Amino acid sequence: MSAKLMTGNEALALGALHAGVKVVTGYPGTPSTGALASLLDREPRGVHVEWSTNEKVALEVAAGAAWAGQRALCTMKMSGLNVAYDSLISIAYSGVIGGLVIYVADDPGVSAGMAEQDSRGFALMSDLPMIDPATVADAYTLTRSAFDLSEQIGSPVFVRLVTANASSFGIVDVDDEPPVYPQREPQLIRDINKFTKAGSAICLAQHRDLIARLEKADAWLRAAKINRLELGRQNGLGIIAAGVVNAYLMEGFEIAARYGFDPAAVSVLSIYGVHPFPAQEARALLGHCSSILVLEELEPQLERQLYVEAQRARYTGEIHGKLSGLFERVGEYTVRHVVQGLDRALNLSIPSDLFTGDTAAEALAAARPITVCAGCPHRGTFMAINQAVRRAGFKKDEVMVTGDIGCTILGMNPPFNTVWNEVSMGASIPLAQGYVHAGVQTPVIATIGDSTFYHAGLAGLVNAVQHQVPLTLIIMDNGWTSMTGMQVNPGTAESAQQTGNRRLDIARIVPALGVDQFWEVDPFDFDATAATIQQALKLPGVKVILARQECAIPARRRGEDAGEARIVAENCNNCKLCIAVTGCLALSVGDGKVIIEPELCYGCGLCAAACQRDAIEFERRA
Repeated sequence: MSAKLMTGNEALALGALHAGVKVVTGYPGTPSTGALASLLDREPRGVHVEWSTNEKVALEVAAGAAWAGQRALCTMKMSGLNVAYDSLISIAYSGVIGGLVIYVADDPGVSAGMAEQDSRGFALMSDLPMIDPATVADAYTLTRSAFDLSEQIGSPVFVRLVTANASSFGIVDVDDEPPVYPQREPQLIRDINKFTKAGSAICLAQHRDLIARLEKADAWLRAAKINRLELGRQNGLGIIAAGVVNAYLMEGFEIAARYGFDPAAVSVLSIYGVHPFPAQEARALLGHCSSILVLEELEPQLERQLYVEAQRARYTGEIHGKLSGLFERVGEYTVRHVVQGLDRALNLSIPSDLFTGDTAAEALAAARPITVCAGCPHRGTFMAINQAVRRAGFKKDEVMVTGDIGCTILGMNPPFNTVWNEVSMGASIPLAQGYVHAGVQTPVIATIGDSTFYHAGLAGLVNAVQHQVPLTLIIMDNGWTSMTGMQVNPGTAESAQQTGNRRLDIARIVPALGVDQFWEVDPFDFDATAATIQQALKLPGVKVILARQECAIPARRRGEDAGEARIVAENCNNCKLCIAVTGCLALSVGDGKVIIEPELCYGCGLCAAACQRDAIEFERRA
């Protein structure tokens, strides 16, 4: 064994590799992105690794591999699980041949945006086992265990991380000589009773099989001692800690010990197999302890199931948790929650201001709305939308601009204040149609990025064309899945894709769908882009504008830029209009003049387009 420093995402990916995984699929989404990305960097021989078009496709590819007898891993963030679930529940009913592990990363505290979803509910709803590691080291070992469990019971298995342990670094004892799994020949098994849903008898039988597999999982988890029960003093406090919260217990105990807490007096049930619920261990804890403290992030899922066991056992002690009002169902847990829980359950009289320094530091942080990077082509598109709306004779609050997931949603923030809303991947186009059908008489614009368009935008555009909904769709194509770290998508240049991949072209796809008007513009050409949008707002039918310019980050990594901008000092009166209009991070103020920071400037020229005093010279690269 060798001690290696890595993130939770990397540990999970390495665990899958050392478990003999053959196929790895996923869609980028913080905080899960790093797992599949690390395998792409490794380029493991004999393992197929891909960024799929969306999570549903990724899961279906992985399921096909597992049905052929190979081990497969599918990765996604919590929002992606919603996308994949239509197929997931059917796959769960059928079961698998080879091991299938579904890695989902939740985001308590919302570090990366989207709904604060608790994916443990999907395991409950699907009757699928879920393993919830606490530490980075757990992510490695328990992922390997998850593949074994999956094949032992013939069922997909969830492994769930959260932002705190997916993104943190930790020491992992890595197997220097992991088991060498024999090469498996793919199997072709024709079994319509297992792999189809053709009739109620088949579905009911599969449902019974699914429940039986979950019961086998319960026995397997108990035999493997995945959940750990340590009994302390009789009639003392019992603690149930789920997943990552277990990583905070010891530090919380040390702090509470300063105020009279005795760690030896408590019993702890550390739950890493969160579904099925370890009822046998929970009953043992209830029988040993006079009160229970439940520590779990987000929904009180384990706490509810504990209440069921407490009712069955006629337990009369107090249960402290979310349902008792001790904790709220919002945000991530820290050591503070452990200490506060101990204080409330044991009346330790720990000072209430013990952790006020944390909130005081947060209060001092400057409010900085998230904005696009210097050189981002979306800046030009948002500026052009605002200009086109004004030139068309409308006020900004008269024209609905629906937004979508990814960098494009940053148009909601200053200085653009262009985008009004967002829902989920691809929703901007159907949302816009809803506004039109509701009777909105002013123009309606939908905005969507290229990766999001491939992920879930095509169906919405087809719907608009079929029903002839008058709207303007602006596809903001920067060639990458940028917000999650520059992953490739179907439209990324072939030179950046894996060997053998083929690039798709939105400029060929969209006209083939039968839209009424189609234009392709360069968002760095501000005047032409604004004029095209203004023209589109006047025309009937479904109009699509493809605003295409590569993301500045990968271009700069190749040593490229778009041009060079320079301040003409004698013309600059420090009005800061360029900053107010563009919000570009490469612009600042010093010595009474605007300054262009050369190490940040990509040379897009949009500041020169915004300046009304010819105070910025711009030269476009050929």
